Amino acid sequence: MSNSALKFVEVAHQLDCGDSVFPAVICNEQQLSTLEQCEQWIRENKQQLEDKLKESGAILFRGFPLNSAETFDQFSNAFDYPNFTYKESLSNAVRINFTKRVFTANEAPKDVEIYLHHEMAQTPISPSKIFFFCKSSADEGGATPLCRSDKLFEALQERSPALAADFENKGLKYTTQMPLLDDHDSGQGRSWKSTLSVETKMQAESKLLELGYSWEWKDDDSLRATTPCLPAVVKLSNQKKVFYNQLIAAYMGWKGVKEDPSSAITFGDGSHIPASGLEMVASLAAQFTFDLPWQDGDLALVDNYMTMHGRKPFAGERKRQVLVALAMD
Repeated sequence: MSNSALKFVEVAHQLDCGDSVFPAVICNEQQLSTLEQCEQWIRENKQQLEDKLKESGAILFRGFPLNSAETFDQFSNAFDYPNFTYKESLSNAVRINFTKRVFTANEAPKDVEIYLHHEMAQTPISPSKIFFFCKSSADEGGATPLCRSDKLFEALQERSPALAADFENKGLKYTTQMPLLDDHDSGQGRSWKSTLSVETKMQAESKLLELGYSWEWKDDDSLRATTPCLPAVVKLSNQKKVFYNQLIAAYMGWKGVKEDPSSAITFGDGSHIPASGLEMVASLAAQFTFDLPWQDGDLALVDNYMTMHGRKPFAGERKRQVLVALAMD
């Protein structure tokens, strides 16, 4: 199993991004049949795989011997990235853990679309890499859209230089409302106790103060919290600028935000983001988005700084089960 055998393949609807193909796809042409063989193959080819990830932003692994949370855990752990557990995150989406490293993707109902976003970019702490694993695909729909954020920001700079500069220079603030108890019918239903890993309001306030948030307690004991100023645009080590945020997801999917964007998202100085600008960003993103049609056993490694992701609605009797592991390197 030498690294000379590493070969990427073409699939329908891949995007030509000029300097790369998006996403990169590698099939199990060597017929690796055990996880031990896979682990050795990953170690031997890790540098090539990482180089391809930096170039493309996402790699789809297809046909490898993966069929459970445990096999997914072992395969993804072979990359030897530092783990980023969901418990330590500040995301307010409800998830269910299968192993210490592996948990479900967003548990929102199947008719709810989850719009493009960088994982946890609306919080001060976010992972650098995401592993997705399709344990079982849906009968219909359920694709995971992937969007190249560097190409999106380039297009925004060309279309509206002033707006692009405002995002880059001013940054963003996000406001979210967290319930007292987990709400499994919402894409953002994680309680403030779970999100902040606390038990009392006093502990919650101490954690928020430490993180630079402002907050307000509501009459139903829910928590309305606003982040400190976070970046909207990030420059990577390769000098590419990426549109690193959750604006599209917030504007298109968060409750009430499309009617009043400033209720959840503003520039970092508190000024309003024009709705026309948010519509423009969402429209431009479609040009650089690949809808990943899952097959059972597929695994995708995504650079969270370079690539946004989402979830299309799905239907049918078969349960769509896509699992996730996060890494920070």
